[in-house]
Amino acid sequence: MQSLVDFLNGIIWSPVLIYLCLGAGLFYSITTRFVQLRHFREMWRLLLSGKSSAQGISSFQALAVSLSGRVGTGNIAGVAAAIGFGGPGAVFWMWVVAFLGAATAYSESALAQIYKEEDEDGQFRGGPAYYIEKAMGQKWYAWIFAIATIFACGVLLPGVQSNSIGNAVEAAFGSGQMIETAIGTISLAKIVTGTFVSIILAFIIFGGVKRIANFTQIVVPFMALAYIVIAFVIILLNINMVPSIFMMIIGDAFTPMAGVGAAIGWGVKRGVYSNEAGQGTGPHAAAAADVQHPAQQGLVQSFSIYIDTLLVCSATAFMILITGAYNVHGGAEGMFLIQNLAADIGANGPVFTQMAIESAMPGIGKPFIAFALFFFAFTTILAYYYIAETNIAYIRRSVKVPGMMFILKAVLIVAVFYGTVKTANLAWAMGDVGVGLMAWLNIVGILIIFFLSKPALKALKDYEEQQKAGVTDFTFDPVKLGIKNAGFWEKKLHGKVTSEEVEDAEPAKTTI
Repeated sequence: MQSLVDFLNGIIWSPVLIYLCLGAGLFYSITTRFVQLRHFREMWRLLLSGKSSAQGISSFQALAVSLSGRVGTGNIAGVAAAIGFGGPGAVFWMWVVAFLGAATAYSESALAQIYKEEDEDGQFRGGPAYYIEKAMGQKWYAWIFAIATIFACGVLLPGVQSNSIGNAVEAAFGSGQMIETAIGTISLAKIVTGTFVSIILAFIIFGGVKRIANFTQIVVPFMALAYIVIAFVIILLNINMVPSIFMMIIGDAFTPMAGVGAAIGWGVKRGVYSNEAGQGTGPHAAAAADVQHPAQQGLVQSFSIYIDTLLVCSATAFMILITGAYNVHGGAEGMFLIQNLAADIGANGPVFTQMAIESAMPGIGKPFIAFALFFFAFTTILAYYYIAETNIAYIRRSVKVPGMMFILKAVLIVAVFYGTVKTANLAWAMGDVGVGLMAWLNIVGILIIFFLSKPALKALKDYEEQQKAGVTDFTFDPVKLGIKNAGFWEKKLHGKVTSEEVEDAEPAKTTI
């Protein structure tokens, strides 16, 4: 199984995808005139404004839901893996992906808002499947994305998150007691953890998107702040080392110590995994927000990349590098370019981070990371469920199969329990397959949409014009901007039959 998944990853995560992620971020940064810098103050203002409604959630709740997906295992275990396989220079490439990815995040989230719908339950729905169908006119491509996303977020990715919870709890509180089961010998700590996580998960996901949003808007800011405070304490205790760590990160990014290719590859892979810019996950939560103008939620989602990578991921990286709690693997099995720890310490897990905090604060590291990982990973699982649910809602527009949502919930819970107890290498490898598939489909999609009609760029220019005019209550008129199939906004502004309804909701076919 491991060899098959590794083979698939070798194809999906070829250098082409790495260049595509970086290239898309650079392209959108240039075409939006670096929206991630120009509108930084506006991001803050929007983040603290806006309210939820019967149909949608607030901008902050949407940010919290998307952050619960972005801020997860990748911030703790993923950064460790990037350093362990790509060297300290991989952190630099994670920063590059974050900075450029913020523009990509604006574009995909603005698209999600432009083409969102109200579903049969009166809730806002949207995301890549919706905007691929409406803006590209390619329903078959939208279906491929929806099916791939349901499989990735409903089966593959939750296991990565729950696996890190199980490993961290076992390292912190495990007694070493093992139990024979049908799927092999498993530690008692992992079985108890998997059961506990599955029960809480079931309670929340059966409560719907509102319960998910209410839970994440409380937990996400709390967990991120607590983690960053601990990291800053460790950094302040070793403040004299910070300049040399910066130089190590920047210098190693362009030297052959771990191979420039390895540093870039692992930095981009874990960067995309962590902040999810271009992956197509963030737009699902962005579409659920109730805002005055699509560009507003695009800006809020752009800001989430800064929180994820430039704050939380950097905090992890500096803790690991300051304390020296890492190894850098070489090309051959068992060979290390840098070895500061025992040879049997795995990089694909939270161990580096646990050891980093433990060395600086004895007695705190292992339990704190177990606690932090539970909240980081658990909220990410909730975000994955919401994303998979949204894509099932998309499919139900055409094909109604009774019990689809219940099946998703049951499969997700099983995947989470199984992921808690299986090996870390397989969990991460399967997660990489899911992330890579979604990234390929979404980035290609948003680039084609840009060249077809530039809807996200038109929305940004329209918003900026209203800002200059001193508008306080923003409006969005897709017809005036030449944007087709934005039925929700047409009906909201004009209160009449939309172009979509006239065409029986079937967008014109466009040849790719």
